[in-house]
Amino acid sequence: MESLIYVLLRGLAIGVLISAPMGPIGMLVIQRTLNKGRWPAFFTGIGASVSDMFYCILTGAGIAFITDFISSQQFILQLAGSAVLAVFGIYLFRKNPARRVNPKDDLMPKSYWKDMVSGFLLTFSNPLILFFIIGLFARFNFLLPEYRYYHYILGYLSIAVGALAWWFMITLLVNKMRAHFNVRSLYIINRVIGGILVAFALISLVTAFI
Repeated sequence: MESLIYVLLRGLAIGVLISAPMGPIGMLVIQRTLNKGRWPAFFTGIGASVSDMFYCILTGAGIAFITDFISSQQFILQLAGSAVLAVFGIYLFRKNPARRVNPKDDLMPKSYWKDMVSGFLLTFSNPLILFFIIGLFARFNFLLPEYRYYHYILGYLSIAVGALAWWFMITLLVNKMRAHFNVRSLYIINRVIGGILVAFALISLVTAFI
């Protein structure tokens, strides 16, 4: 029982720590909370969490093989990730937030699949996060030889819960700030966050050639 609690608590911590760094996906979630509302942003976070879980499972399945592959293909992976970031950044930079306050939008059926898929793709395009996950697994002794299958099931589920809890809280807090922003403010935020994403893409592109 004690070992299960150990796995549960460390899984929750890993899930939060994977999601917490305010990188491109964090910027996108904030932008969508302010522009589209809490739930589209939360589903964006869900997509990011699915991608993180994929990399966590890969890490648990075979660290040596995966790290060798990432290292050998790092140049191509960074180019692909830079392209995805640039596309998202340019899209946000040019997006007109006034369309989100059009009353007709409220009458349209909402689908969160696009938000979820975009969150997944943006996170998945940066497989170098795998090294961060490996570091967290090592720091928290998440993979131990004496663990049974139910330890790992509980561990991975707790990682997912920790990640989702982080996005739930972030979207809740940012959503409470929406009343303080007008259309012009949202337009500026779109441009700032879009510019930051493009900057991330350029930095990643430059480091790929260094």
